[in-house]
Amino acid sequence: MSQLLPHKPADHPVIATGRVGVLIVNLGTPDAPDPGAVKRYLKQFLSDRRVVEIPALLWQPILRGIILNTRPKKSAHAYAQVWTPDGSPLAALTQGLTGAVQAELADSHVIVRHAMRYGRPAIATQLDALVAHGCERICVMPLYPQYCAATTASVLDDVARWVMATRRLPALRTVPPWHDDPGYIAALHRDLSRQIAALDYAPELLMLSFHGMPERTLSLGDPYHCHCRKTSRLLAESFAQSHPGLRLETTFQSRFGRAKWLEPATDASLVREAQAGTRRIVIAAPGFSVDCLETLEELGIRGRDDFIGAGGTHFAALSCLNATPDGVNLTTALIRRELAGWL
Repeated sequence: MSQLLPHKPADHPVIATGRVGVLIVNLGTPDAPDPGAVKRYLKQFLSDRRVVEIPALLWQPILRGIILNTRPKKSAHAYAQVWTPDGSPLAALTQGLTGAVQAELADSHVIVRHAMRYGRPAIATQLDALVAHGCERICVMPLYPQYCAATTASVLDDVARWVMATRRLPALRTVPPWHDDPGYIAALHRDLSRQIAALDYAPELLMLSFHGMPERTLSLGDPYHCHCRKTSRLLAESFAQSHPGLRLETTFQSRFGRAKWLEPATDASLVREAQAGTRRIVIAAPGFSVDCLETLEELGIRGRDDFIGAGGTHFAALSCLNATPDGVNLTTALIRRELAGWL
């Protein structure tokens, strides 16, 4: 009778464990400022049912037959005006913010990565990488202060698809919206005040421009409009103390399509203010964590043209928080709060 030998398992790679990961997720960007790259990006973006809530049977022929054959060239021109040696501003600034937050969390041995909901690096790719580095707990931070189904929920949809396709799953948390967080309001107030103080003129108006959404989303229960309005109200209270003569107005930009969108519209408001006699304004976009096409080109270039063309004399588009000390400290504080109990 032969002797039974103990079973020797096949060689398997060592699985790293015990780490905590953070994934910061922004909207996304084309890989290059050319029509081909923009078309690939827009196809993914505008095919998201959270972004365009029209039945696919009606929407896809319009998207593929008209929009993807006309819009990419125009959008590529806009991207080319703000493209940097490091690529898209949104991509470069999101990466810079991620690196700065990683440095702040280095003492906690947390691994911080970034992903894009549309384009690269993809959410699934970065989640796989965090797991491969031993992250058994991962906190996902959609980089949107105000909750919207078209942004925050779309990120969580993509995370859910990764969950459904993955065998070895980490524990997951998400950072909630921070539209009324005192630290966010204070960071915005400090940063915008600093930029206003550096101007060579005293503005009459600070316009707060948020990304627009179809008005229908409000009636369906999306809290986005309320979140934007609360951010504006809290900022107005702060500026009333520090800049008592400065007027604040809230507007919504980036209208798309024929549906009725949240109002007042930023472009129309700029023209109306100039025609009404406002000569000196500044505009800020507190709903964007880092600068991007919508802040640099839509507000900084086209917004300036709208206002000056209608009779205004002084215009400045203020920067987002980006990876400034206020931006990094705020982002790190929000993440540390959600990691309580994990570190």
